[in-house]
Amino acid sequence: MNMKERMQAGLPYKAWMDGLLEEREENKRKIYRFNHMEPDQKEEAQRLIKDIFGKTGKFIHVEQPFHCDYGKNIEVGENFFANYNLTILDVGKVRIGDNVQFAPNVSIYTAGHPIHPVSRNSGYEYGIDISIGNNVWLGGNVVVVPGVKIGNNVVVGAGSVVTKDLPDNVIAVGNPARVIREITDEDMQYYYKDRKFDVEDYMDSHTISGVQM
Repeated sequence: MNMKERMQAGLPYKAWMDGLLEEREENKRKIYRFNHMEPDQKEEAQRLIKDIFGKTGKFIHVEQPFHCDYGKNIEVGENFFANYNLTILDVGKVRIGDNVQFAPNVSIYTAGHPIHPVSRNSGYEYGIDISIGNNVWLGGNVVVVPGVKIGNNVVVGAGSVVTKDLPDNVIAVGNPARVIREITDEDMQYYYKDRKFDVEDYMDSHTISGVQM
């Protein structure tokens, strides 16, 4: 196997060999163009971010700035929304489901390095896939580390570091993130803590950035 094949297989590899450096440089040029687009270039920005990602739904929205390594290793579903300063190190695959929202400064890291300094100084690194289910909300400054799987309908509180898999329908917070409780139907009537909705249409429509979902 060459180094790209080793990277894709989750094996130790060297990131400057077998065309990997050139792929990252090409993606950096796309990222630079995306991050420097004017606010009124919405359609062009939409086309470019879809070209950067390996797979997307029809509607996605990524605020500038955004950073990633390769781009093509990122797959996002329908109605994906990412706020400012999303960073994805997509050495491994990053698979994200439908109706997922990221607050500012979310970081998704498939990449890592050996613990021991002798091994680390060899130049070998690795990437292990990350998957995030449907209807997930990651709060501001959340970090997800290599190999993690986050289930459906999960909320991760701001500042949390997700180091282990999270099951469906839970709220997790902390460093490392721990499940604090399940999400139930009763939660549907509240918009923030103990504050109940004073409208009724929240149950029959969903909108992100003014776009009907």
